[in-house]
Amino acid sequence: MTTICLIRHGETDWNAEGRIQGRTDVPLNQNGLNQAKKCRDFLKNSEWDVIITSPLKRAQQTAEIINEALNLPIIIMDDFIERSYGDAEGMLLEVRRKFYPDGSYPNQEERETLNNRVIAGVERIKQKYDGTKVIIVAHGAVINTLLATFSNGEIGSGKTRLGNACISHIHFQNGIWVIKDYNQINHLTKSNI
Repeated sequence: MTTICLIRHGETDWNAEGRIQGRTDVPLNQNGLNQAKKCRDFLKNSEWDVIITSPLKRAQQTAEIINEALNLPIIIMDDFIERSYGDAEGMLLEVRRKFYPDGSYPNQEERETLNNRVIAGVERIKQKYDGTKVIIVAHGAVINTLLATFSNGEIGSGKTRLGNACISHIHFQNGIWVIKDYNQINHLTKSNI
């Protein structure tokens, strides 16, 4: 059985401010670094085979911190880069609502393109790492796309607000991807004592 642990990157200043990031390459803030360390501590006693990350700095930083405890190969895959939000990147929610009340941002990556890209990435992982345990560090829109696709729209895009550094698990069994859990954040509130 192929198992994938999906981890959303830790918090950035733009997350904290409510700005839409998309492809803008914003690094983790101090809280985000701490969240990544809590992910690392949570995963340190578990067995994984490889870490795959988006090329954006916030995801790579999260992956590198997690890997301090796991010492795995880290592979960058463009398939898991965040959705481009075009002209809306960097805008606060109230500004986006004012200028784009329908939620359609000029020059953003089309939903179908995003879906195809992310699903193709997971299929490549399944082919290359069949029967292994893979960690993917990615972004809210990427993870929500997978959750929406594998739940037939019951959760994910448009329905689930993923927390920074949340953990979700999917498994490939009996010919289909199954969601084991999603948007888990308990590890972020546990003390390391």
